[in-house]
Amino acid sequence: MTTVQAARDAKVKVCSLGELERDRVRVVSAEGRIIAVFIDQGKAYAVDNRCPHMGFPLHRGTVKDGILTCHWHHAKFDLAGGCTFDPFADDVTSFYVEVRDGTVWLDPRPIEEERRAHWLRKLDEGLEHDIRLVLAKSVIGLDELGETTDILRKAALFGVRNRAAGWGTGLSIITAMANVLPSLDKGDRPLALYHGLVHVARSTAGQPPNFDLEPLETGETRPERYVDWFRRFIEVRAEDAAERTLRTAIRIGLPPKAVADMIFAACTDHLFLDVGHSLDFANKAFELLDSIGWENAEEVLPSLIPNMVWAQRMEETSSWRHPVDLATLLWEVYEELDAAIDEGGGALKGWDGHEEVAQTILDAEPRETLAVMRDVVRQGVPLTELSASVAYAAARRPVHFHVSNEFADWDTVHHTFTYANAVDQAMRRAPSKLLARGIFDGAMSVYLERFLNVPKQPAPTPSGDMPGWEEILASFDGQGRVDETAQLVADALAGGKRDDVVRTLGHALLREDSGFHQFQIYEAGLKQYRQFAGRPAGDLILIGVARFLTAHYPTVRATGQTFDIAARLHRGESLHGEDV
Repeated sequence: MTTVQAARDAKVKVCSLGELERDRVRVVSAEGRIIAVFIDQGKAYAVDNRCPHMGFPLHRGTVKDGILTCHWHHAKFDLAGGCTFDPFADDVTSFYVEVRDGTVWLDPRPIEEERRAHWLRKLDEGLEHDIRLVLAKSVIGLDELGETTDILRKAALFGVRNRAAGWGTGLSIITAMANVLPSLDKGDRPLALYHGLVHVARSTAGQPPNFDLEPLETGETRPERYVDWFRRFIEVRAEDAAERTLRTAIRIGLPPKAVADMIFAACTDHLFLDVGHSLDFANKAFELLDSIGWENAEEVLPSLIPNMVWAQRMEETSSWRHPVDLATLLWEVYEELDAAIDEGGGALKGWDGHEEVAQTILDAEPRETLAVMRDVVRQGVPLTELSASVAYAAARRPVHFHVSNEFADWDTVHHTFTYANAVDQAMRRAPSKLLARGIFDGAMSVYLERFLNVPKQPAPTPSGDMPGWEEILASFDGQGRVDETAQLVADALAGGKRDDVVRTLGHALLREDSGFHQFQIYEAGLKQYRQFAGRPAGDLILIGVARFLTAHYPTVRATGQTFDIAARLHRGESLHGEDV
């Protein structure tokens, strides 16, 4: 441990040595701190009087053989340095104390490790042992130092190194939260990162670690060869071969676009792979690298392979083959897609037919929908405009989702929307003819959900009221208030309070014990809202997000409680009244 060295200045008088030996502990208030001074075997020690675990007054604890034990949760500390024997408790701050001429004197400045190194070490401990309070403290400390990138990098590398099963939902959550940080209230931003860390730790807990394979030693440098190899090995479920191919492509320096082409092509070689998770995870992995740097690609991207290799391929399922053989219809379109893309060239600028195409996707039969989409490509509509249209159509399903449906079907509409968003984001990052297949897959998944909008829940009509954020948040406090929340959000949007709605929905997300799907839909909804902001489509996307979130709340809200405890301890507040 590297400590900050400062000249010792024990200037605060505590008591006489005799008084300390008689009482065994004295509590001193100095420079805004409450400090407990103990004596053990003739030597004086000083530590912060608040137990770092839950703030219980340590002067009520027990000292024996150099060990200070807190009586609340039995956390044990080395009295000489403040380090804990029990990682769940965190270390207690210690202070320099000396005896001069029979009097005990205290330096009220902490003996502390350099702050950044301290919090990074604590972040490691929190992730390794899945200790939420330690994670919360480390996030608060690092955020205060402006070290958001360090948080993300630590979480990313821990997540991929300690889960042999590959990319987990925790990594998607922390990436999603990093993406939305600028849209959140400043006070909610460290809480968003904390949620991500909690889920990274949870998704790796009890998992075997990952062991990397070495790249090939080869002179092959052609990007197209690596695309071909990678797709071939994913096709035949050859996990090790796919990993060595991907690692080699990155190690020899293929550009990010070429590597993205490899992965996105393999994700769309089969229909709606793993109900959309495979492509969504891949898109998130590249977004994570945007935050922590491409130099981490060789560690991060291979974590996608286990899911890609073993994922369910939707053409193997009954719902995609019967009563309508969607797989065959899609394969027929794919045979014409390259020529359609070449013919149109994406040259049509200023196209604004999203609403019309989305309505076709929502209401028409599959053959008609696919023909319309193919034709707009031929007409020169950019593929990113078509991918946005499909994402908008998918976003409409939760808007019109009727609560008479089975509750689990919220996840059905969610999967399609987050997949369509991933296709759209990937298309903007690394457009390709192969990836364009995913746009059509997404449209067919929207089709399969048509009965979840029967009866069709009408979109709320603005009432003219102007709700405040407190009123919107209050609608999340009772189960089943889906349409009440939708109405309040619609009124706020109609009143021009769009940024307030985004922040309020973010706060609602973060104060709950939210799960993977809630984080996904908020972030995806925000991405798609930004593309349609200021238009009715953008407002409908946020209404759909609000309805989905409300359907899953309230929860116990234990995650936020732990974070609040950590924040209060960090600020030096007493958690247990004045008796300290």
